[in-house]
Amino acid sequence: MTRYQQEYRDKLVSIEEALSHIKTGDVIATSQCANEPTAIFDAMHTLRGKIGPVKMYGPMCFLPHKFMQDPAYSDTFDIDVAFLMGDTRKSHAARALNYYPTDLHNGPARWMTVNDCNVFIAAVTPMDRHGYFKIPLCLIHEKAFLEAADMVIVEVNSNLPSVWGDTEVHISQVDWIVEADSPLPYLPESTPSETEMTIGGYVAEMINDGDTIQLGIGGIPDAAALSLMDKHDLGVHSEMITNSMVTLVENGVITGRKKSIHKGKIVGTFAYGTQKLYDMLDNNPGVQLLRGDYVNDPWVIARNDNFVSVNSCLSVDLSGQICSESIGSRQYSGTGGQVDMAVGASHAKGGRNIIAVPATKKGGTVSSITTQLAPGSIVTLSRNEVDCVVTEFGVAWLKGRNVRQRVENLIAVAHPDFRAELRANAEKYMLW
Repeated sequence: MTRYQQEYRDKLVSIEEALSHIKTGDVIATSQCANEPTAIFDAMHTLRGKIGPVKMYGPMCFLPHKFMQDPAYSDTFDIDVAFLMGDTRKSHAARALNYYPTDLHNGPARWMTVNDCNVFIAAVTPMDRHGYFKIPLCLIHEKAFLEAADMVIVEVNSNLPSVWGDTEVHISQVDWIVEADSPLPYLPESTPSETEMTIGGYVAEMINDGDTIQLGIGGIPDAAALSLMDKHDLGVHSEMITNSMVTLVENGVITGRKKSIHKGKIVGTFAYGTQKLYDMLDNNPGVQLLRGDYVNDPWVIARNDNFVSVNSCLSVDLSGQICSESIGSRQYSGTGGQVDMAVGASHAKGGRNIIAVPATKKGGTVSSITTQLAPGSIVTLSRNEVDCVVTEFGVAWLKGRNVRQRVENLIAVAHPDFRAELRANAEKYMLW
């Protein structure tokens, strides 16, 4: 038995014992997304009644867990999350957790200026013969909190792929180990609609051979990817590594040969998708998962010549303000890395940032292009940073255009049923 194996055995405990080391007043951060410590999260609620309140950051869970779903547990767990999806959206509506407004690249650092994190919990791969685990599917904030914490608990899950990059954690950094081969969270492959494929086609026309791309999550980015099959030597520098990128790799579209930095590598800060995606990432030297404060730093992004950022939104007003995270004043998702990527693209040599959105929503009854954003709406992306907006009716260029030109261009890609109303309101509210 090696020294590392003996150390592993000495630190191996039950989930109950590992949780027993959490005390009243602790500030806890966790790994998240597809890298969530599922078994520990499933047992976290058992701390209620044993300890007083603790502060938590980061459990943006893709699976349901009692401690963050039921508001009855909010007397024990004061939880901050930087993005809402699915179950966390429901938990927020039930006041079981709090939304923390932030950009991806610097949100954790800003949070830690107010909250002294002393406990970090993460799911990791099995230890190798050199004493290293890996946090393989999410590095948005994980390494920063790991390095700040006084106590580290890891949940070893053999279902996790082994991904290259800044993912390693040495056993000397770990205090307690639990073992649980929990199923991973999965995001099924999407089937883009006809509208989304039309939008994806317009997006693809603005992407050239050799460009470096970032694709967001959802049907439109996936449709854009499907429309890129005739491109060559694309690179990837993206907060999220998605299902659609597997198809592009398999078809030789993504090679990274023309990238300005990290040449030949797919660079991301988290991955979420199907088992096929996780298999593509596993022990793949062409992929590097790196910290969010690096990958999403706009000045790092800007070092990628010909960088193209593709994201979606909920609504856009006639001056070009982008709302991507709220429905009126109700928080719906989060800022994520949209601003990071758009600003980085706007400063990159030959860069472009694209916002793609269907012209209507709610079965065609509501226009996504509005005279003004609904009262209380969060402006995710300033109108000063948007290059263009794409709908199924074409491309509205905003970069270098004045307000009058923006209004004309956006009305031209709005659904025809709403164009007259938009034009009348533009005059009424003096949008010139």
